[in-house]
Amino acid sequence: MQSIPLISVESLNLITLAPMILLSLGALFIICVDMFKKNLGRGFYVTVTSLFLIGALVYTVSMGDQDETGFFDMMLLDGMSKLAQIIIFVVTLLFVPLALCKKEFAEHRFAEYFALLLFMSAGFSFMVSTTNLILIFIGLETASLSLYTMIAMHNRDKSIEAALKYFTMGALASGFYAFGAMMFYALTASVDINEIVLRLSDRDFSPMIGVLGALSLILGAIGFKLSLIPFHTWMPDVYEGSPAPLAGYISIAPKVAAFIVAARIFEPFIAHQIVWVENMLYILAVVTMTLSNLMALVQSDVKRMLAFSSISHAAFILCAVLVQANSAMFIYWILFMFANMGAFALLWAARNSQNLYDVRFQHPFVKFSGLIKTAPVTAVLMALFMLSLAGIPPFSVFWGKIYIMSAVINSGYIFLAVIMAVNSAIAVYYYLKLIVYMFLRDPAAQDGTIYAQNASLSVSVVVGITAAITLTAVLLVEPAARLANFFLQ
Repeated sequence: MQSIPLISVESLNLITLAPMILLSLGALFIICVDMFKKNLGRGFYVTVTSLFLIGALVYTVSMGDQDETGFFDMMLLDGMSKLAQIIIFVVTLLFVPLALCKKEFAEHRFAEYFALLLFMSAGFSFMVSTTNLILIFIGLETASLSLYTMIAMHNRDKSIEAALKYFTMGALASGFYAFGAMMFYALTASVDINEIVLRLSDRDFSPMIGVLGALSLILGAIGFKLSLIPFHTWMPDVYEGSPAPLAGYISIAPKVAAFIVAARIFEPFIAHQIVWVENMLYILAVVTMTLSNLMALVQSDVKRMLAFSSISHAAFILCAVLVQANSAMFIYWILFMFANMGAFALLWAARNSQNLYDVRFQHPFVKFSGLIKTAPVTAVLMALFMLSLAGIPPFSVFWGKIYIMSAVINSGYIFLAVIMAVNSAIAVYYYLKLIVYMFLRDPAAQDGTIYAQNASLSVSVVVGITAAITLTAVLLVEPAARLANFFLQ
């Protein structure tokens, strides 16, 4: 009788799973505590959630630049995954304190909300820490199902509608991904990205029609997560139906994870000079940034405008994937993260229980008319975030755009760089539109406290941190570049 080989714990190298294990244990701890002790309050859950996130962040940073593989070589803790996890954990740490706003909302009363947030962070960590298509899918579904539920827990008609739209489109994207992975397995008998590329290159990427079909399906799935046109239709409605902090979070954490997956899948094909892969990404980037900017121009609600602007930013970062400029991609994410979360935190502080200025929208442009006269600090801070997102020097996102455009030019894509510059100029208009309303219009309200009805100490601290980093970005660009190069060397 043949004996079954034993698997040692050392060979599994479970340290590659440590951040995900820690976050999952944190989620289970919150659920178990809630079972035995009800009504502990959101302050307790915010504190516990933050501690587990800080633990995962500290562990990831302490790993340094050494690559680790584990769990039957399916987990990969390399520089790219570590940087992505750091960004995901930091933006989640910025998001969590916003639950301690002045008003108490339905979702913050439930321990499950904070448990789902930790499960979602663990799912994103799985996505970025593997080259195995099955584990990527598991991480994707874990994070997505948690996110759908968190949106619906806001307990408004628009929130439930947004969650249903997101779930429906997400199910379609998951189907695309599953079929694409199945086709790759049929072609290569492997679900590891590196092995797939190696086996396809050995036979000159034939049959080409099969490779094209698999990559097209996976591009559709990733395009949905990145809200690239024409896969973007869910995003403005989801932004509109989600609370402002969650909308800001959706524009960062899921996209960071999806871009890492995109880089791992598409960059090897680009490195092997598969021209039609380059052309697909090129066309998708140009169409996405141009149409999203044009659609942002006609929006009457600030949150929907920011939804279309985040689509444009995603197209910019797609250009970094096209030219394999991973360092520039991470620098852009680091700088964009703070400006974007700061803008949404200010919208959260100005949230009212009723739509005072528009029948449909919570944050129409007219709501912020004359803000400089009624709430000058809020107006100056919002202007700072708008100028940064527009890419106006010397604020943060400008430097991210410079890095990516330089990489694009150095790779010989001169026409693409011109299109990026033109789109940056178009984007300035709709960001300045809000500034014009705040500084050059008559006040919409005589009492400035209406713009801070939901502001609390924790919300103010988050706004202060993001504003300080956005304002001093010129001093932080070089350290951010060093950090990216340290992990990616």
